Amino acid sequence: MKVFATNKSKLMPQVGRSVTIDNQKIAIFEISDGRIFALADQCPLTNGPILEGLVSGEYVYEPMRDYKISLVDGKIQEPDEGQVPVFPVTVEGDEIYVEFP
Repeated sequence: MKVFATNKSKLMPQVGRSVTIDNQKIAIFEISDGRIFALADQCPLTNGPILEGLVSGEYVYEPMRDYKISLVDGKIQEPDEGQVPVFPVTVEGDEIYVEFP
């Protein structure tokens, strides 16, 4: 199901924006090359928010323990392990849509 999440004009590069879809908090990030990613706003290892993490390239660093999480596939990078749910994103003009199950 494709659901409207936010407007692209409301995003700031490398700064997360929180949206709630069907009671699920989603963190949306625009990286420096303009691509936009959406993932669940909860780290499975700390239960902390991912939204407040620092973005570098295609990764966000979870703010509590500095876990390196791929914005592309949600995989927590070695030596740590884990997976954050990711959601496909579609941009239509200024509108951002998230594919939500």
